[in-house]
Amino acid sequence: MNNYPTTIESGTGEQLTFVRRYVKDGIEYLEDENVVQPGSGPPMHVHHLQDESLTVLEGVLAGQVLGEEPKYFYPGETAYFARGVAHKFWNAGNTPLRCTGFVSPVYNLEYFLTEIYRSTREGGKGRPATFDAAFLLDRYKSEFDMFEIPAFVKKVIFPVTIFTGKLKGLHRKFKNAPKPVVK
Repeated sequence: MNNYPTTIESGTGEQLTFVRRYVKDGIEYLEDENVVQPGSGPPMHVHHLQDESLTVLEGVLAGQVLGEEPKYFYPGETAYFARGVAHKFWNAGNTPLRCTGFVSPVYNLEYFLTEIYRSTREGGKGRPATFDAAFLLDRYKSEFDMFEIPAFVKKVIFPVTIFTGKLKGLHRKFKNAPKPVVK
């Protein structure tokens, strides 16, 4: 998809660098590095098809699986989130958190995160534009979900937002979006 390395920023304290894609044992991996500011990190989410691994280089990573207490990871330790397991992580320290990691198989993760980060950064409100979130989460629902968005919003507000947004032509910015993965 991109030339590597490629860095994206959320505008909310997360910087993610896609280092490279590679294939091992027939499975594609996306190697990444991230820098997360104190208190920052992605909300509760799930990758339905991808495994995620983060190895702490500097700082303290707090990781939490939905319904469980947070666990803390220190330099040299690895947090692993299996596909289908809802989770979140954040910088639990007072200095920037630096990690390396991977996601596999990659599928549309790189595109999805690039667009969500872009929308969040451009909106300046700490979250992506409503149409962008609705469109991307609907298009890639076989791969991702966000648990901090209320079910009513996802089932009622988002479909209306997508419909009206398409009437306004807002979907055109995603004309080159890759096809969703259906398993």
